[in-house]
Amino acid sequence: MIMIGVTAAVAAALLAPVSTLRILREYERAVVFRLGRLRPLRGPGMVALIPLIDRMVRVDLRTITLTIPPQEAISRDNVPVRVNAVAYFRVIDPVRSIIEVENHAVATSQIAQTTLRSVLGREDLDTLLSERDQLNTNLRKIIDEQTEPWGVKVALVEIKDVEIPEAMQRAIARQAEAERERRARIIHSRGEVEAAENTRDAAQLLAATPAGLQLRYLQALGELGAEGRSTVVFPMPVDLTEPLKRVLRSGTIE
Repeated sequence: MIMIGVTAAVAAALLAPVSTLRILREYERAVVFRLGRLRPLRGPGMVALIPLIDRMVRVDLRTITLTIPPQEAISRDNVPVRVNAVAYFRVIDPVRSIIEVENHAVATSQIAQTTLRSVLGREDLDTLLSERDQLNTNLRKIIDEQTEPWGVKVALVEIKDVEIPEAMQRAIARQAEAERERRARIIHSRGEVEAAENTRDAAQLLAATPAGLQLRYLQALGELGAEGRSTVVFPMPVDLTEPLKRVLRSGTIE
């Protein structure tokens, strides 16, 4: 029994120095407390600790993807909405991320959720649907300002989905259809105005050139005949009937 106890003590003494060594990867840092007091930041590489005196906390410096759970809110125009988003953040000050907040990831998630609900309540539905880029920027700035004291940098916030009631979806669809019809009518009326203006210009041009008017008249007759009709009724030009009228009035043919 004595030999076993001595062997265990020797093994513990040999393994003690090994147990005080820690290896940190390139993206990790070590926040070390010695008897409860903060020591200088360490890592990456090998870190030596004093057994039973030093306590080390690993901090990951990589960007973390945070999924913000769906949040329900009432928009400024009294429409119930349900929105979920995703945020990307990373630790830029490992010491503050440990000593200023108990769990920076959980705290950042809670701040993101409350901020999302707050922003949704200040905007109307049209803004939520059409100006999502601006909302993402506002969300990132607000969340980043609140997490900065914790040594956490919020790089990006993206709204993923905006859910609205089915009745509101139908109303938006009807509104979009009415808008399309209004634009179609405006385009059609502009086309009629342009066609009328072109017809007026053509009439003025033909009136100024009698020969052109006669040529257009003959072209119209040719087009009618090309359609294969058996009977064509067309008006007699006034300038052709004037000599006949003069003859009939005089009673003689020159």
